[in-house]
Amino acid sequence: MGGRFYVTKIGKHEMKKQTKKTDSAAAPGPALTQELLESMFYRMALARHLDTIMARHTKEQRFDGFWHSGEGQEAASIGATAALRPDDYVFYQGRGAGWAIGKGMAPAGIFGDLLGRVTGATGGKGAGSPHWCDPAIGVMGDGATLGSVYPVAAGAALAAQLRGTGQVAVADFGDGASARGTFHETMVSAAAWKLPLIYFCENNGLIVSMRLAEVAPTENIADYARGYGIPGVIVDGQDAVAVFRVMQEAVDRARAGKGPTLIEAKVVRVRGHYDGDPQQYRRPDDPDLVGYRDPVELLRSHLPDKVAQSLQARAQQEIQQVYEAACAAPVADLSIIWKDVYA
Repeated sequence: MGGRFYVTKIGKHEMKKQTKKTDSAAAPGPALTQELLESMFYRMALARHLDTIMARHTKEQRFDGFWHSGEGQEAASIGATAALRPDDYVFYQGRGAGWAIGKGMAPAGIFGDLLGRVTGATGGKGAGSPHWCDPAIGVMGDGATLGSVYPVAAGAALAAQLRGTGQVAVADFGDGASARGTFHETMVSAAAWKLPLIYFCENNGLIVSMRLAEVAPTENIADYARGYGIPGVIVDGQDAVAVFRVMQEAVDRARAGKGPTLIEAKVVRVRGHYDGDPQQYRRPDDPDLVGYRDPVELLRSHLPDKVAQSLQARAQQEIQQVYEAACAAPVADLSIIWKDVYA
């Protein structure tokens, strides 16, 4: 496969990676400054409080869709997006709001779409499971089926390569979606063409209500990378700083023309598959829950207490105000389904 594998520690987990000699070098990514840590923490606090508000709304108000909580998985999306440029492409999975907020999307557009209001990023089309988008900052939307991100993310990466823009594309997915044929099909071409594409798996070990171990031939999704001759990286997905460092290396590698990386973030799904899920398949003493460390508190430990408290209070206030404004906004008219559609 033209390279060598070595093992090092990234966060809590081992990182297995393949490298190849090259004369080209990418410009270094953003430095992990105090300013960046504060930005990451603020965005994580926004995502967490939005999740809290949606859980309450789903329970107390009429909600015509489903809310798939991202609580416990925020470090993966916030750490990953912190290593991206504003014009890089993100194709995310539908759990929580971390990817959109991490990329810089305004919570007003997110809440508007969740509640079917005209203030939504898509004018209210995305009520329920998140389908918001903001192409101006590279948030390209969510597909209609889980795991549909692979071909479109590969297409975006190919377009960036042909244009020579230096952009990268990220295909975010859950462990269950790694069984889709398009995951492997696109990886063949992406590896052969050295596309600037990053496969980012949030592995919480659960496929809705079934455990990954019951249906997968390998414990680690990152192991699949070996068959395609690309790096396979395992990182502690509860540690935003560890995720940032791994993602930054993958981004730099992609911009240097060295091709894709498969990152697997080991995360914990704190709540059910959807809000209201009775979780009869789960016990309080399940190993993943016992070993859970709150990503918000882990990132908070990198900041002075007063700074963290101030940022958290600001985030809660912003989310509450945006939520109230979304509730008061007009409901989208059904005619919106005909807008933004090719004729």
